Amino acid sequence: MDRHLAERRFFVGDGYSVADIALYAYTHVAHEGGFDLSDHRTVRDWLERVRARPGHVPITYAA
Repeated sequence: MDRHLAERRFFVGDGYSVADIALYAYTHVAHEGGFDLSDHRTVRDWLERVRARPGHVPITYAA
């Protein structure tokens, strides 16, 4: 993901698409699965771009 996003703003060229929505769903909670994204700056930047999209609805869990 990091290498792919190093040359693109979103997963399919420069346009936001369903690919970004699908990949965001799991990637934004990677830490819950023990994956540390601190060394993956381009992925973290991409997560922020997706969060900044109009109409973004945060996925939250309420116990």
